[in-house]
Amino acid sequence: MKFVDELILGAVAGNGGDGVVRWNQSRSNPRGGPAGGDGGRGGDVRIRAVRDTSLLSKYRGHPSFSAQHGGNGGKNSLHGADGEDVVIDLPVGSIVRLQQKGKVFELLHEGDEHVVLRGGTGGLGNEHFKSSRNVRPTETTSGRAGERDVLEIELRLIADLGLVGYPNAGKSSLLNVLTNAKAKVGNYAFTTLDPNLGELYGYIIADIPGIIEGASSGKGLGHKFLRHINRTKALIFCISVEQDEPNVVFSALMKELVAHDSEMEKLPFLIAVTKTDLVSAEEQEEHVQKLKVITEHVYPVSIHDEASVKSFRDTILAFVRALE
Repeated sequence: MKFVDELILGAVAGNGGDGVVRWNQSRSNPRGGPAGGDGGRGGDVRIRAVRDTSLLSKYRGHPSFSAQHGGNGGKNSLHGADGEDVVIDLPVGSIVRLQQKGKVFELLHEGDEHVVLRGGTGGLGNEHFKSSRNVRPTETTSGRAGERDVLEIELRLIADLGLVGYPNAGKSSLLNVLTNAKAKVGNYAFTTLDPNLGELYGYIIADIPGIIEGASSGKGLGHKFLRHINRTKALIFCISVEQDEPNVVFSALMKELVAHDSEMEKLPFLIAVTKTDLVSAEEQEEHVQKLKVITEHVYPVSIHDEASVKSFRDTILAFVRALE
């Protein structure tokens, strides 16, 4: 199923039920007084955060949601039934903007819930209009319409670690061996057009699609890619040994991140020197030393070297646990 991180949905809260004209009549009291009940309240539209990043793709064939209308009032002053709410489950990390009202809601934790549209109030039955001067009122009021709006939904993934690097830096392959994910892998740029997720002992790792120079200004698929990094708790920069100047690559990647969001500079990070099986031990060490000018947290890894993968996996676990 294709990953979807943007979606527009129509949503309508329920209308309130109408108040009614009824009379409290019986054989012994044929001219009984007013007894028309009030209408029930319309159902609300709610959004709720769940752990399912594929939900938006499932809604593409279901573009609108409606809450239940309130029931009309009844005889003997009976109140109409309130309409049931409609709950729209959305992935954790979703931002929901109401197109007309301009309100914004964020779903940052599993179970977060917000009422985004209110149901209409019920109308009044004729019993409400009784007075000393009007003992047989026939007035009622209709239920109010429920609120309606267009929901603009944007998903920004929340992950413990984000894999960042140029296209074809080996991020997807690394995610696959670390977490048994099934990210698409290919020897060409932009194999990954959407974020892939993997789990490492309870920690979520996101393979963020390849960044290119100018991504922060929208070049390539820049904005689509970069928004998923905003809520990542830490970063792993993947820099291939195929890059002659790895420190320059790191600087370029960081520049794009910071241009997108200045807070990115404050995130903890480590660097993976990838595809080390393509070069000699001396060339591998040369890449590592160039990057150690930036940070001590530099680790060579090859998906074809089980020992290096295990070592890097242990390093990642220690790294994220130290952040807790």
